[in-house]
Amino acid sequence: MNTLEIKGCGTALLTPFCGSEVDYTAFASLVDRQVAAGIDFLVPLGTTGETPTLSDEEKRRVLDATLQHADGLPVVAGVGSNSVSATVANMRLLHDADAFLVVVPFYNKPPQRGIYQYFKAVAESTDKPIILYNVPGRTGSNISAETTLALARDIPNIVGIKEASSNQEQIATILRQRPEWFSVLSGNDSETLQLMRQGADGVISVASNVVPIIMQRFMESLKGRVFGVAEIYNEKQQPLFENLFVEPNPIPAKYAMSKLGLMENSLRLPLVTASKETEAIIDKTLLKLAESTFDPVG
Repeated sequence: MNTLEIKGCGTALLTPFCGSEVDYTAFASLVDRQVAAGIDFLVPLGTTGETPTLSDEEKRRVLDATLQHADGLPVVAGVGSNSVSATVANMRLLHDADAFLVVVPFYNKPPQRGIYQYFKAVAESTDKPIILYNVPGRTGSNISAETTLALARDIPNIVGIKEASSNQEQIATILRQRPEWFSVLSGNDSETLQLMRQGADGVISVASNVVPIIMQRFMESLKGRVFGVAEIYNEKQQPLFENLFVEPNPIPAKYAMSKLGLMENSLRLPLVTASKETEAIIDKTLLKLAESTFDPVG
């Protein structure tokens, strides 16, 4: 069993663009902002990072920038594809990461025994920790609780799961039956409070790109099981949690970050910039956040 613990609030990092090129300067500043806020770990090259649109050279440079600015925080690189060979190639390309986030294979729609064998083959190709990523709304395939638990028990370097299925019964089963060292991370900001009440270990967050300090304070209250305080943070952030997904992620998040002056509002096709309706929703959300107080114990 790998001893690296992936818990708390991790940020699914955006990839800033300047026109059509990756803006590595803005990306480094983004990482610095996360570190200064006290975020627990960093997740470059996931869905939020528009990774399917990046070349291998760009992926490598994004990881290098993350590692250079991480100040010792664990770095979990997204490497998943829908074939073993492509996923293993990504792991070799990004071998310096501390751990790998591997999504359930998309488009192929494998049966559960295929999902099990896929993750077994991927995990056996590395000695780094693997975090499963279940997001059936994007992949078209769900990894069942039974398959997750079998992988957790059988494969020593499969150390956790990012669960974004919103299947509460499934997640509850995993939480009840998992090995004690197996981390369960919320894949949806809006479900973090509920899942951590049940014993989950953290979140891989989109919202923490926008409000890293607030998200980290929220997480500290959850880790300390000070749920009265956590409920206040959760309530005040709920509009942000929801509205960052009024269009496909990371379209609203990119617009929000541009409004904060932290990056250009640029995406790569097939993603496009936010609609006027989304812009208005995000503008209102950011204004309400700016007007709110986040000092529930003060």
